[in-house]
Amino acid sequence: MPEPDTGSGQEEGMSKTYHADPSYRTNAHMPDYYEALWRFKDDPETYWAKVAGELVWEKKWDRILDWNPPYASWFPGGKLNVTVNCLDRHVNDGKRNKVALIFRGDDGGEKVLTYRQLYREVNRFANGLKNLGVKKGDRIVFYMPFIPEHVIAILACARLGAVHSIVYAGFGSEALHARIRDSKARFVITADVSIRRGRSISLKSIVDEAIVNASTVEKVIVHRRSYPPIELYAEMEMDFNDVMKGQSHYCEPEVMDADDPLFILYTSGTTGTPKGVLHTCGGYLVGTYYTTKYVFDMKDNDVYWCTADPGWITGHSYIVYGPLSNGATVIISESVPDYPDPGVWWEIVEEFGVTIMYTAPTAIRMFMKHGEEWPDKYNLDSLRILGSVGEPLNPEAFEWFYRVIGKSRTPIVDTWWQTETGMHMITTLIGEPMKPGFAGKPLPGVEADVVDKQGKSLPPGKTGLLVIKGPWPAMMKTIWNNEERYNHYWSQIEGCYTVGDLAVKDKDGYIMILGRSDDIIIVAGHNLGTAEVESALVSHETVAEAAVIGIPDPLKGNIIKASVILRTGFKGSETLSNELKYHVRMTIGPIAMPSEIKFVESLPKTRSGKIMRRVLKAEAMGLDPGDISTLED
Repeated sequence: MPEPDTGSGQEEGMSKTYHADPSYRTNAHMPDYYEALWRFKDDPETYWAKVAGELVWEKKWDRILDWNPPYASWFPGGKLNVTVNCLDRHVNDGKRNKVALIFRGDDGGEKVLTYRQLYREVNRFANGLKNLGVKKGDRIVFYMPFIPEHVIAILACARLGAVHSIVYAGFGSEALHARIRDSKARFVITADVSIRRGRSISLKSIVDEAIVNASTVEKVIVHRRSYPPIELYAEMEMDFNDVMKGQSHYCEPEVMDADDPLFILYTSGTTGTPKGVLHTCGGYLVGTYYTTKYVFDMKDNDVYWCTADPGWITGHSYIVYGPLSNGATVIISESVPDYPDPGVWWEIVEEFGVTIMYTAPTAIRMFMKHGEEWPDKYNLDSLRILGSVGEPLNPEAFEWFYRVIGKSRTPIVDTWWQTETGMHMITTLIGEPMKPGFAGKPLPGVEADVVDKQGKSLPPGKTGLLVIKGPWPAMMKTIWNNEERYNHYWSQIEGCYTVGDLAVKDKDGYIMILGRSDDIIIVAGHNLGTAEVESALVSHETVAEAAVIGIPDPLKGNIIKASVILRTGFKGSETLSNELKYHVRMTIGPIAMPSEIKFVESLPKTRSGKIMRRVLKAEAMGLDPGDISTLED
């Protein structure tokens, strides 16, 4: 393969190809993609055994993989504790005084925790939870702002073998209630408020509503940030700091089987009920450790900042478990990208010398709107790697990110993966040619392809279904309490995990993700099931039926448009439209709120009654709806 050109952008067909400085490849943990790919294909089990061998195991595994499609058990017989790999080993291997977390608050306040300090706080909170009766296998739901206490509590759960289920603190009480009920959570951990744009937003009041008729909840633990502190109901509520008070700085880690549950994360599906994706300890940790090390080329002196929230899989894999298992210095921030001004993130990069920044296309497009003058006010020379996550990075955003933030020298890793996959699956490794619009190639260890409906591999330039052939370490174990939904991923095309995305590959094997092939809308990088939003609309007393679609938006990627049929006796109006938007906001959360509501007399349906949302989308975008022969009318 020829040596890359330094910092150049050259035409290749209809797209450009960018090359990083040769030093990136020379110094990378994985300097040769094809050599690593060859090693994996030659002996997959030895490949993964080498990665897993870099972690700490209480007992080594008996085998690498038991694969009984569609079920996988990674590292069966192996025993470990995830927090030993994220904390203890660094404290004992000379990194105890290395900074683990740097927190920047919405008000500019800061808090720094070394690995020793984080270790002690996690152990104290774990002991406090143990005193409350928390044990291995208990489910604990989180509804917290992004503060250090959030990370401390996550790791404390993992220390004890309790299964955490984090709910994004932008969801409404009904969404939170559904997740508490489905997981049968014993405990809820929250805060009185989150701070956003200088304003306090009550979280505790939403939790109060959510636990009504949630009979499994025994205690609510509240981190009180406001002064004077809010009163707590002594019979059921406890202060976060009181849980830790007087506790020992050491808690014996629960020895977990590799296949034991680590967390449940609920994600939107194509039916109204969110699905609880279950990840286990061994394979998930190996996958997130591996991808953090090699995709971000994580070095000991890096300062790493992922701008996601722990409520999403990105926060689990690439704020907590992946980076901390690599002994990284991780920045966490409660700040939004444009408050108090659109320079706040670039100030953080300059102030802390961020070397790796991982963010979403939505944020990049927002910065594009505000112009280059804001990032140009700050010194961004510390950046050596940029990353993108959450949705396809469109070429225009890639070009701007590369040129304005990366100064036409910093590689961009555009990552494709899912809550269900747990780890990066497709990207462009450091030192490999970058193609705007293309995420890249499957990572060594991942067998991805673009196929037709029969599973036949398609040639370059042909649009098809993106699939993963065979298992990978961080794959979900199952869907909580719903084996049928898990099996659905593997039943559509024989021998393949069908991801639900349309894609196309080029002659070099680079894959471009074109968007969802099912009823999922990606808004600002967050997956929303059409059925979940439709169910929220139909729960309003005026609505008989609803259908929602995603319409491309230059800032959010997509916005939601709803078509609504009203019950007899109700009439559409601007007032009712606003009321329905607010109703969705309160039911699910702000990210699910439709931007537009259209009142209609009927919806396009097949003869079997399925709403054909693509017809609505084609109409909204002025496109040909394609084959409508299956329409009832």
